[in-house]
Amino acid sequence: MKTSRFKRWIHSLERLNTQQERILQELLLAKATRKEVSHLLETPYQQITCPHCNGNNSVRWGKRNDLQRYRCKSCQKTFNSLTGTPLAHLHRKGHWLDYAHCLKEGLTVRKAAETCNIHRNTAFRWRHRFLENSKSVKAKQLQGIVEASETAFLKSEKGNKHLGRSPRKRGFKPESQDRNQEVVYVFVSRDRNKNTFDSIFETFTTETLSRQLPEHISSDVLFCSARKEIYRRFTKEHQLRHGTLNLARGEWIKKDIVHLKNVRAYHRRMHEWIRYRFRGVATKYLENYISWLRELDEFSGKITPQTILLRAKKAGPYKDLPYLVT
Repeated sequence: MKTSRFKRWIHSLERLNTQQERILQELLLAKATRKEVSHLLETPYQQITCPHCNGNNSVRWGKRNDLQRYRCKSCQKTFNSLTGTPLAHLHRKGHWLDYAHCLKEGLTVRKAAETCNIHRNTAFRWRHRFLENSKSVKAKQLQGIVEASETAFLKSEKGNKHLGRSPRKRGFKPESQDRNQEVVYVFVSRDRNKNTFDSIFETFTTETLSRQLPEHISSDVLFCSARKEIYRRFTKEHQLRHGTLNLARGEWIKKDIVHLKNVRAYHRRMHEWIRYRFRGVATKYLENYISWLRELDEFSGKITPQTILLRAKKAGPYKDLPYLVT
């Protein structure tokens, strides 16, 4: 804008009414926040890699939406710092920090939409884009005393307008012979330092457990679990020390060491999170919500909106991200 036009525009501000002033303030704030978010998510030029061919020979190619664009000399394609990430093609960056704060507070879709002044469908879409990389925050290694247990969630097609089955009645409980067709199992293993690994299984067996858990536990752990054949076979197969509890007979602790207090409390928080906070979630999104809870539980009071945005852009351990409150 030319200086003369800008001066005329400044003088015209005196004629704005209260509502127009509020709209102008919101637009200016959103513009400033958009620039802040773009600066936060901008990748340094020295670290730029083409997301299309992984080439390192790129040149600057103008700017768009406050983000530097690049052109790869190898594949001739253009890209920016968000290309190939869950945040690609999302609009209204001026609201992203506010929405990241809503995720930090664990707000529902409608409450987040109201807080950020966006549509609820947008809030829902952003939620799962922002949470996509939270699945990577699982503990890499569990040590010492490890508690392990599984819990079941009914399979849900919440939001699906074309069910492949008859609708359930309120308070539905699956029959024992149909249980594996009606539920999914969330397995949680947690050491006494609150490092948590979880996984979702369609069927919970020794074979499915052995495909995922062994690489995340040390060989010298004390593996605490209920007295079930699945865990007995697993610990025998991987030569782990095994402390068992007969929960059916009310055995909750043994030798003041073997107990499942931590993991059972975590299960309780998980069910409250899914059932009462969000009134149930679709099974296809269940991993996102469980990862969200695990992230908030492990880094409670330390996460910032800036860190949530950086996590949404790139997967990896939290210790590698700035803006983590210590």
